[in-house]
Amino acid sequence: MNATSTRTTPSRPSRGLVLGCGGTLGAAWTIAALHSLRRATHWDPREAEVLVGTSAGAEVAALLGAGIGVDDLLAAQLGRQDARPELLRHFAAPPRALPPRPAAFPGSPRLARRALRRTAPMLAGLSGLLPQGRGDARRLAALADSLTPPGQWVRHPATWLVATDFDTGRRTVFGHPDTRPAALRDALRASWAVPGWYPPVRVGGRRYADGGILSTASADLLIPSGLDEVYVIAPMSSRSPGPRRGLGRAEALLRRVMTRTLDAECAALRAAGTRVVRIEPTAADLEVMGGNFMDPGRRLSVLETALRTTRALVREAVSEAAPDAVREAAPTADARTGA
Repeated sequence: MNATSTRTTPSRPSRGLVLGCGGTLGAAWTIAALHSLRRATHWDPREAEVLVGTSAGAEVAALLGAGIGVDDLLAAQLGRQDARPELLRHFAAPPRALPPRPAAFPGSPRLARRALRRTAPMLAGLSGLLPQGRGDARRLAALADSLTPPGQWVRHPATWLVATDFDTGRRTVFGHPDTRPAALRDALRASWAVPGWYPPVRVGGRRYADGGILSTASADLLIPSGLDEVYVIAPMSSRSPGPRRGLGRAEALLRRVMTRTLDAECAALRAAGTRVVRIEPTAADLEVMGGNFMDPGRRLSVLETALRTTRALVREAVSEAAPDAVREAAPTADARTGA
């Protein structure tokens, strides 16, 4: 599939899907938002010309790129008995709410020095100062191995997983035609390698960490693609966060930085002639999420809340960007969620 110059006829606009970082809770919120998006537009996210995923968004993008539909993802998140066993196992064993004790040395002093010299973003430099994590990412490797044969990529050829070179601060897009091929298990672990939580992942002799330390979603990657529409689902940005308490105040600072970056990326996409539908958590979602986006104890509450909030949120976002694109969806909701 050619991911450039993909504008099509008005009857079938070319579309891209961008899924941002957000940890355990962000992944759950993203799946609920995808469910609402599919209902509002009758569009299957697997049909996107390009799938871009960062960190937890890379996990969901890989699943979609492997051909797994939104209904299957939602069933597994809800723990339904009819869900796919490999997805049930994966979602039932998220990371713990707190990382294991990290190493005594910083993850990337070189990256921190580059940030001081202003040759790398400050957030990336601060990430390099965090102690190197010791988290176990085998669950991500197991997920990748369940999706593809060892060493291979998902069936959707334009599935791009974003990571950060942890020594230079350069963005690396695994799956992109300009990036050396990598195994899905390596690319997924690299994109998810949250500094201070997981160690950097070596791919081709380089060390890679979470793509979210450069951008929450990297929506600007799609500017050269010439797409008609881009749906951006970004659980770590928010234009109406509301008041925060406790740990949520610290999380709000990070969210503010990520929102500003996404603002600029979406503006650049629109300036290139692409219609952007931007979907982000509401204040009600953030209240349920709390300040720790890795807290597995809140996952189901976040999911169920998002199934309610994103229904109106998505319809409003789609209507603002393209009023004619919103149509009444058939009643396919699961009775247990009221979605």
